[in-house]
Amino acid sequence: MFDLTGRRALVTGAGHGIGAAIAVALAEHGADVVVHYGHSAGRAAAVVDRIAALGRRAVALPADVTDTGQVDRLLAEATGHLGGLDVLVCNAGHLVGRVAVGEMSDEHFARVTDVNLTATFRTVRAALPALRAAGSGRIITMASLAAHNGGGPGAVAYAAAKAGVIGLTKGLAKELAPDRITVNALAPGYIGDTDFHATFSTPQRRAATVAALPVGRGGTAAEVAAAAVYLASAEAAFVTGTTLDVDGGAAPR
Repeated sequence: MFDLTGRRALVTGAGHGIGAAIAVALAEHGADVVVHYGHSAGRAAAVVDRIAALGRRAVALPADVTDTGQVDRLLAEATGHLGGLDVLVCNAGHLVGRVAVGEMSDEHFARVTDVNLTATFRTVRAALPALRAAGSGRIITMASLAAHNGGGPGAVAYAAAKAGVIGLTKGLAKELAPDRITVNALAPGYIGDTDFHATFSTPQRRAATVAALPVGRGGTAAEVAAAAVYLASAEAAFVTGTTLDVDGGAAPR
């Protein structure tokens, strides 16, 4: 079992879904966790309760990750609660909506890019002083199967933003290696037990997606969280600049 005892982690977008699963999994392996949320205060509080029941420290903090001032405040408050920072998981993101390119406004493209790619950049930037002060660290970003295959109908902006996350991850890995900070991305495919596909995909499309998966089933948030625990661990110290696909074999190889 990976041992994260004493590690201090911030997970963005951790009020529900994959982010919540990652926050709880990190705590299960010994980490203290700040649970960031945007709008889901009640659900974030429930995640904090789950972590506290494990005997770990946890607090829920709100912030709009598209606002630099709020992100800077989030990192200041998070590191204050934790006494530093060792692990940053940039999970916050959103499809926003399915829009065909011919009908897409500049504002929609910019909004999708901001909440997925630029928000990751500004969160990492704000976290760097604390990670450097710790002497080493782990940064985990959230890409997507869409970054590999262009996404489903109306998801061009999302696919482009998530492909950008992969490029950002690779660049950060090179730049931060001298600081003993690893940077890796997770690229989930169809994760069936979250709100994402229930919100943005029809039941027919969800069924067709699952039927096409080589493993014959959808994934779970817990399976993505297990990959995050590995990337946050000491055992992954030689792994950086990579994207770990958690997609049941769906990504082009």
